[in-house]
Amino acid sequence: MFEQDQRKPIIASRRGFLGLAAGGALLAAGAGQTRAQMVQTKARIVIVGAGAGGTGIANKLAARLSGAEITIVDGRKQHWYQPGFTLIAAGLKPASYSVSATGDWLPQGVNWVEEYAAGIDPEAQTVTTEGGTKLDYDFLIVASGLTLNWAGVEGFDLSMVGKDGIGAVYAGPEQAEATWREMDAFTDKGGVALFGRPATEMKCAGAPLKYTFLTDDYLRRKGTREKSQLIYAANNKALFGVPIVNEKVKLLFNDRGVDVRWSHVLKGIDLGTKTATYTIPEVQEIKDGQIVVTPAKEEKIAFDFINVIPPMIAPQVIRDSGLSWADKWVGQGWIEVDQSTLRHLRYPNVFGIGDINGVPKGKTAASVKWHLPVVEDHLVAMIEGKEGTQTFNGYTSCPMITKIGRAMLIEFDYKDNLVPSFPGVIAPLEELWISWLMKEIGLKPTYNAMLRGKA
Repeated sequence: MFEQDQRKPIIASRRGFLGLAAGGALLAAGAGQTRAQMVQTKARIVIVGAGAGGTGIANKLAARLSGAEITIVDGRKQHWYQPGFTLIAAGLKPASYSVSATGDWLPQGVNWVEEYAAGIDPEAQTVTTEGGTKLDYDFLIVASGLTLNWAGVEGFDLSMVGKDGIGAVYAGPEQAEATWREMDAFTDKGGVALFGRPATEMKCAGAPLKYTFLTDDYLRRKGTREKSQLIYAANNKALFGVPIVNEKVKLLFNDRGVDVRWSHVLKGIDLGTKTATYTIPEVQEIKDGQIVVTPAKEEKIAFDFINVIPPMIAPQVIRDSGLSWADKWVGQGWIEVDQSTLRHLRYPNVFGIGDINGVPKGKTAASVKWHLPVVEDHLVAMIEGKEGTQTFNGYTSCPMITKIGRAMLIEFDYKDNLVPSFPGVIAPLEELWISWLMKEIGLKPTYNAMLRGKA
């Protein structure tokens, strides 16, 4: 097992610079803004979801609006710092690292209905809770997050995590810790490990790649890499949606001997035989001027360790609400918002924040940071009878861990342009210690500031 004290010289010798770069520069993006004037209103605002987006906007609006009736609807008692799951599953943090109380982050004066939303009627402008409470709204903010569709993986149940080589980093802090125990045991002896991603849209699309890199690193540290095979099931013909990043990851995977299986989507697992079944879609090719069709098929792969990531879809209450796209991401349920203003295209008093948005990019916590001022600006402008001016450019950030102590800080926009926050200081496609420290130490304080509406 990797000894924690091996990390201390790296962190201690650079902690001062980290404080300047991460704790200073990242937080300064929000701290330096001039506080806007309070707006008087009697508007009824309902926020569905008390995750990063819902909590952050509740704090921003509570500080901006005087007299508003702000209600947040969510039955979760715990707030999960999801960017920490990878660190937990790498044995670097305990499960408690990502757990806090939902109520600790909510501002005074906001009414927290501790129930899940059961129904949304955008025509009647009401939200109904599971307990039957009906909430009327003038403005609705959908920040529900997404649903991990575990039923979409045949033969799998969350009770399997932490046993027989089964991991599931996305499932929660406890499951991430259980995944670490299985990965730790696997890397002690080696074998076949399976990784991959679903064919749906997903949050933090870099996470499956990170965990592949981390497992490879532990195998090398323990001297068991030569006895192991790491297989990555790519859902299509790419490893990452941004072309230049995709090429970089392909080079790194090739250098580290990761076996990539293209167009493989996890269908199910059989714990008895320790095999995973993947679907491979039909392929049409033109050969000698003729269309050649290779029928869809399935492939079974035996494993000693697997990190299960299920399809991801909008929560049922959102899919039933009439807010979803009808002609995009069909069956997934992401809501129909303008990609620049995050305002709903058919219901202008409805906004989306976070993973639930049907936009080409932006299912990361870093994206939420930039969703918040856009939604605040346009909602407050509507209250004042004005037009908002702020826009979201698709900013998405992925601290791509490539080994313990190294990461690439990848930031990009809707157009797949790299948009580094620290040009000239942090090269986005280089494996750097400072990018690693931003992930391990600098990101959480920034996230917490975002929850408070301060970043």
